[in-house]
Amino acid sequence: MARLREMYKAEFAPALMKKFSYKCVMQIPKIDKVIINVGCGEARENPKAIDAVIRDLGLITGQKAVVCNAKKSVANFKLREGMPNGVKVTLRGEKMYEFLDRFFNLALPRVRDFRGINPNSFDGRGNYSMGIREQLIFPEIEYDKIDKVRGMDICIVTTAPTDEEARELLSLMGAPFAK
Repeated sequence: MARLREMYKAEFAPALMKKFSYKCVMQIPKIDKVIINVGCGEARENPKAIDAVIRDLGLITGQKAVVCNAKKSVANFKLREGMPNGVKVTLRGEKMYEFLDRFFNLALPRVRDFRGINPNSFDGRGNYSMGIREQLIFPEIEYDKIDKVRGMDICIVTTAPTDEEARELLSLMGAPFAK
């Protein structure tokens, strides 16, 4: 599954170097990390919800998830400081490339009425963020074994200084941007 990393070294990096006319190979943008975040507001009533989210993220990413706790108390949400309210996974290295390969080529085409991901979801510094409505698009998740359909946020952090360079990097890696 190191296909994406090998293709980056062999094909993508030289193509980016030529297109943006970099002077040094260290200027070529690369993907730094991928962060997958699932907000779990129902965890305050149902403590088992966090366990289900951790299990699902572990299946999807192949890495153990970390529980995120509330930093401040919010009375309107019945939330106290220190209560668990989400789960996240940070992927780097080989697992990151493997996840991106499966995400772009297997999971995204399984989304209903999929016409491509939004090309305008960059933050101005070369990082891309998107949301998914259900975890069922990943082939590792079995429909019968989940307790509730949950969405997630996926943030792809790159070393690209501009959005244009990051968009080109992700499209070379197989990101299906909408036309």
